[in-house]
Amino acid sequence: MSTVKRCARLEVAGLSWGPVKSRPIIKDITLSVGAGERLALIGPNGAGKSTLLRCLYRGVRPLSGSIRLDGTELWRMGPREVAQRIAVVLQDTPGDFPFSVRDVVMMGRIPHRKGTARWSEEDHAVTATALARFDLQHLSGRQFASLSGGEKQRTLIARALAQQPELIILDEPTNHLDIRHQLEILELLREVGPTIVTTLHEINLAAGFATQVAVIRGGRITGCGAPSEVLTPERISAAFDVSVRRHQDTGSHHRFSFSLR
Repeated sequence: MSTVKRCARLEVAGLSWGPVKSRPIIKDITLSVGAGERLALIGPNGAGKSTLLRCLYRGVRPLSGSIRLDGTELWRMGPREVAQRIAVVLQDTPGDFPFSVRDVVMMGRIPHRKGTARWSEEDHAVTATALARFDLQHLSGRQFASLSGGEKQRTLIARALAQQPELIILDEPTNHLDIRHQLEILELLREVGPTIVTTLHEINLAAGFATQVAVIRGGRITGCGAPSEVLTPERISAAFDVSVRRHQDTGSHHRFSFSLR
């Protein structure tokens, strides 16, 4: 049984938010992510990336602008519909859940559950598929708190997939992981199907993973589009205040190295 329904088109127009209206953290954000595309948000610390994500999963209500999922305004949906359509994986998820891996992945089915009814056959089937897809069957009975960082990330992304979302939003899914686990997580995300919006610190990872990249600095987007077009040494240098060299890899891919100015 598939754990994916369909992909949603995400459209953001004129989005601004801040705790004080006169000093917004993000300003006039406009972008479009096609169904099934992968958008990576990059930028320096404090640029507004996580704030933008909070708006996209309805964690905070924008001061202005609109967010549409397949043409429907996000704030016109009920909380249950939002939870069924958007899954979120954050950096600060507690690591000491008193639950097994299977329990954590099964939590992705909560938005589809009817009242206090028992888990359905479909819930169990979708959970089993998500566990298998992320190679977690042998860990299903383990306590979540006992897992390694990479295993916890796989579990949380499996939970998001079990939610059967149309859009997955992730905040630094490769944070604190070694190189192998970073590549493993991004490869799994590339395969899962729904539209993806994620923040990534590592520019070379973003260039290889994303179909679109948005560079954010000072709460504004300074460039958005295909990685080969947006990730120029000049734009990266301006965003991060570093010197940048671009190296040609085999094929059409580029890799970057950095140094202080």
